[in-house]
Amino acid sequence: MSRIVIGRKAWVVVCDGGKALFLRNDGDADLVNLTVADHMGQHVEATRDLGTDQPGRSFSSVGSGRSAMGETDWHEQAEADFLKEIAAKISELVEAHEIKALILVAPPKALGILRGALDGLPEGVVRAEVAKDLVKETVPELEKHLASLE
Repeated sequence: MSRIVIGRKAWVVVCDGGKALFLRNDGDADLVNLTVADHMGQHVEATRDLGTDQPGRSFSSVGSGRSAMGETDWHEQAEADFLKEIAAKISELVEAHEIKALILVAPPKALGILRGALDGLPEGVVRAEVAKDLVKETVPELEKHLASLE
């Protein structure tokens, strides 16, 4: 993997299914100085607390057989919806010409959801993706971690 270059005024979005930090590099590529431009968050309860019904049953179209239907993972659905909100905000910032270069930092599953939601961005805006959960790190720790990636 080549070194991640975070140029001046490049944005770094660090997120997972419940929290997002929008950071802007006010330094330069050699001396990264990330400042928090915005943040988003949500509290997602466990699926057991969100869903109250038992899983449904379906009847066969022929005969008298029945089978159970899979239960919806409401927690996972809420996280996916939150990631789509993050993608919508990123798209708005790109359209407003605030973001010209972007580095995404998220767990692998979240990156997959973000990729699909950010499919319409102009080519070259997303400069790098880091498949790690770093959302709980402080800004100085994020700077050190991103600088150490080779």
